[in-house]
Amino acid sequence: MTGTDTGVDTRTGTAPRTGPPRLGNVLARAAAITAGLTVAGALLGLVRDQAIAQIYGASLDSDAFLIAWTVPEMAATLLIEDAMALLLVPAFSLALAQRAAGRSPDAVRDLVRGTLPVLFAVLACATGLLIVLTPQFVHALAPGFADPRLAVDCTRLTALTVLTFGIAGYFSAALRAHGRFLLPAGVYVAYNAGIIATTVVLHSLWGVRAAAAGVAVGGLLMVLIQLPMFVTQVTGGRARPCRARVPRQRGRARLVGFAVLAPIVLFAVSRQSQVLVERFLASSLPSGAISHLNYAQKVAQMPMVLSLMFCTVTFPAVAKAIAEGDRERARRRVENDLALAGLVVLLGTALILGYAPQIVEVLFERGAFDARDTETTATVMRVYAVGLLGHTLVGALGRPFFSSGRPTWYPAAAMAAGLAVTVAAGSAAVGEWGVYGIAAANAAGISTTALLLLHGLGSRIVSIQVRSISRALGRLALAAAAAAAAGRLAAPLIGDAFLSLALGALLVPAVFAGTGLAVRSPEVLHLLAPVRQRFTRRRITRHVR
Repeated sequence: MTGTDTGVDTRTGTAPRTGPPRLGNVLARAAAITAGLTVAGALLGLVRDQAIAQIYGASLDSDAFLIAWTVPEMAATLLIEDAMALLLVPAFSLALAQRAAGRSPDAVRDLVRGTLPVLFAVLACATGLLIVLTPQFVHALAPGFADPRLAVDCTRLTALTVLTFGIAGYFSAALRAHGRFLLPAGVYVAYNAGIIATTVVLHSLWGVRAAAAGVAVGGLLMVLIQLPMFVTQVTGGRARPCRARVPRQRGRARLVGFAVLAPIVLFAVSRQSQVLVERFLASSLPSGAISHLNYAQKVAQMPMVLSLMFCTVTFPAVAKAIAEGDRERARRRVENDLALAGLVVLLGTALILGYAPQIVEVLFERGAFDARDTETTATVMRVYAVGLLGHTLVGALGRPFFSSGRPTWYPAAAMAAGLAVTVAAGSAAVGEWGVYGIAAANAAGISTTALLLLHGLGSRIVSIQVRSISRALGRLALAAAAAAAAGRLAAPLIGDAFLSLALGALLVPAVFAGTGLAVRSPEVLHLLAPVRQRFTRRRITRHVR
């Protein structure tokens, strides 16, 4: 890196005492904040799932709720995690660059005035339409479900998240582009807290409908916690003028338009449609099948969520680099993100493959959730885990594709190809293999999409070194395989599930790190470098003494 990149005075070798903090430090702090709140939100999500499992088990009631849960799942992907962020973070990044350049009128306020009222109206109409057409939606989603009336009642409550998630996602994208990561990272803490509180208080009166009402309450809390900061940032004073070249745009139509929106929405819908395919195929299986798939997927995806947190933080930086024409900086950022995300998700994959039964038993086996549910869910979770790297790569690679703010249909086409694999494989496997076949089809489909995106990014948006990244991920995969095998062998040796899992949390990372060092994985070497430096300093200190 150059002196400008690091913030170090090249003449003295020291950091200046004044001026803005280095980008690396800012991203590190933002990543730490995001990591902490992501973990908190994930833990509350587990508490939520534990409460629902303990109260309703894997039953007809829980299946009805999970059919209704499809709405917030789709809404979260479209309106918070993928489509809204992919569309608006580049738009706000460009508007902020224009504000910093001192152009008039204020591009940020102009963007909000031109998009937020329209978005609110569209989301309100979509919410009302879904509430009216809920019976048809439930029938299309789960035609073989035994009690559609209960599912309809729950879905009408969760339909409110179409509006609240959309506004929350808009606020989150705007705040992240402004460099404010605390509140966007905390939305799922508020969301899950709302669900848990409402379910615990009202389940004896409303049954499973209380959990659906909790979803609506949680969605409202997502909006309320971000509203004050959003207003402050949008209506705040102008940023200081900057010297960076910012391309002129003809109004907000160039910032947000249908040509940009359509491929993003199709990509996000196709990605989330894998869940729709699973629910559709599982609706004809015995009661509890949808619940087993849901519990397994929720736990298995935790490593993916954690691995993508840094990509979420760096997405505005990638968008800004591309907006300023600095493709080399964008390439380095994307390659670093892929390597870090791959390391985190493969380490988590190894733990799941080795200790899935113990994880499920510790988290869920109580109340109406019995040992048979644990066995089925654990097996499904292991199958899901095979596709975790694919899920992570799709999440990480989708961001740079849409960072330029220009329309591109390649990600949507790649996602559609993966979805076709999921549909074909799931339809062929569900009859003989049931939920295990559905989970395997999910892994096959998302892995197909990941390969297509990985090979397509370099030739279209950012010239990443595909072979180098593939080799790095291959080394990490070898380390994960060795760690998973060690965990699979050691897990049954200890009867107590909690103790076995606790020891596995030490064994799996140790084997992963050791194997990574043996195959000379750069990511593992870099991760362990601070530890080695600390030991070296201690040796030198002792020698001097």
